[in-house]
Amino acid sequence: MTSERKGIAQLATAMILSGTLGVFVVESGASPFDVVFFRVVFGALALGGYVLARGWLRDHGFTPRTLGLAVLGGVFIVFNWVFLFEAYENTSISVATVVYHTQPFYVVLLGALLFRERLTAAKAGWIGLAFAGLILVSGVTPGDFTGGGSYLLGVGQALLAALLYGLSTLVTKRITGVRPHLIALVQVLVGIPLLLPFADFGAMSGTSAGGWGWLVGLGFIHTGLMYVLMYAAYARLPLSKIAVLAFVYPAVAMGMDWAVYGHHIGLVQALGVPLIVLASLKVTLARTPASAPAPETAGHAPAAVSRTATRAASGV
Repeated sequence: MTSERKGIAQLATAMILSGTLGVFVVESGASPFDVVFFRVVFGALALGGYVLARGWLRDHGFTPRTLGLAVLGGVFIVFNWVFLFEAYENTSISVATVVYHTQPFYVVLLGALLFRERLTAAKAGWIGLAFAGLILVSGVTPGDFTGGGSYLLGVGQALLAALLYGLSTLVTKRITGVRPHLIALVQVLVGIPLLLPFADFGAMSGTSAGGWGWLVGLGFIHTGLMYVLMYAAYARLPLSKIAVLAFVYPAVAMGMDWAVYGHHIGLVQALGVPLIVLASLKVTLARTPASAPAPETAGHAPAAVSRTATRAASGV
């Protein structure tokens, strides 16, 4: 198997795993804050064990500045998960996931606003098209604004989660010379003290063995294994293939939501999906030349890998 084919297999597997995340969250039966708290606890164990086994802590490459950036990115990432999981409860896994997939547009808009990155007319047009698709996908009606229902709140939570992910991406882009696995480890470690005041251990005392199994899976599968697969794939693939394969995640999430819970988006909502997909591809590929090769190996180019790993991560 060639390096690129192996990368495609790794990233496709990671995106399929991403698509099952919503089911793990819902089936755990825990509140979003508790889910994220135990995800970061078990995720830190998984990533920490992998990093220790590879011997990467000895020459970690962090400086006070880059460590501070990693910590700040971790704050954004952790609360991004909280709001996304809240959105699952108030809308559905399908709607929340598609709305959440507006992440790339926030990266572009925030980059232009905060760091004066160039925003071309073409990018602005694609972003406008994406948000037209977002309006269709959300399924929000005028009654949602006056009825005080939770559905509109859920759509807003998914949008806020995407915004927080965009902020994390912009912060992490400024970290060089550090392996992405180490950045991810710092970010999940940050989540432990950050969420400890919000964790309801009394409620968790009644959690069944099955519920704990779903939570352990979120840490070891969706934070350990999935991240390792993604970072290995990013080192082997050009941006064009990463951008396309990223859409395996929402496709699988929607399929799982239908298969497990019988939820599906309506016809009008479905019309918005291709608009978001097309616009996301156009904006993502415009950020870096599609033909630009990825670094050859993760083991010999930590700085390059840290840049690559922030280009098209799923955020989950």
